[in-house]
Amino acid sequence: MTSAQTRSEHIFDATTAAFEDEVIKASLETPVLVDLWAEWCGPCKSLGPILEKLAAEYNGSFRLAKIDVDAEQELAAMFGVRSIPTVILISGGQVVDGFAGALPEGQIREFLTKHGVQPGEAANDGTAEAATPETAEEAINRLQQAIAAEPERAELKLDLALALMRAGNVASAQSELDALPANLATDARAVRLRSQLELARALAGAPSLEALKARVQSDDADWEARDLLGVRLLIEGEAAAGLDQFLDILKRQRDWNEGQAKKRLLAAFTTLDDAALVSQYRRKMASLVF
Repeated sequence: MTSAQTRSEHIFDATTAAFEDEVIKASLETPVLVDLWAEWCGPCKSLGPILEKLAAEYNGSFRLAKIDVDAEQELAAMFGVRSIPTVILISGGQVVDGFAGALPEGQIREFLTKHGVQPGEAANDGTAEAATPETAEEAINRLQQAIAAEPERAELKLDLALALMRAGNVASAQSELDALPANLATDARAVRLRSQLELARALAGAPSLEALKARVQSDDADWEARDLLGVRLLIEGEAAAGLDQFLDILKRQRDWNEGQAKKRLLAAFTTLDDAALVSQYRRKMASLVF
């Protein structure tokens, strides 16, 4: 398969075929800012040049991956994109943050700075260390102060919900998510957060990983235990093993609990950053469903 088309040293057109190598794996070395856009999108035409200008100015501190959502519908679906432009920051092989809409240049600079992305000359002149990404608790404090100062900026409330989830405060994250205005409720980050919360709530009061494994070993048709085991494995970083549990339910008892296994798989796909793994398991699910 061909690699992503190159626009410049720091800007390229991302494709489904090359996404794993040129975005996910590449982000282990250099953060990648993903711009999901379309030719017919007015706000995209104002945001795109700003992002491209910053990519050139930052001179390698991050790379800009452009995704035409009409040409790369699989990638758009993977990110759960509901509106464009949507911008997502991928670093260390994972989605770390993002925003929707055409933000002004100053706010995009603040967004990059928040995640330790500095202009190339400042980052490499040997006189200063790269900024340390803020902790979830620091983000919560910063965002609460910003919301108090500018309560009309609804996007800050989505940022706060994400920070609360990072800190493990599920109930507060859910409250902030529920209070979002309609235009942000379908933002790609909100969709992802909703799925994360759904999985986290499933484990409230659930048995330990070891206890669930023992239940499944004792009775491999204990669908509830297998379902919760899948969620535990997923949240504890064993994504493939967790997805296998849901697939097993789907294969053997697809209508259990109103088709919950399929719902779990779809929620998991929204939260996972491994595009290759998601694509692999989407195909497996499709072979069982259709």
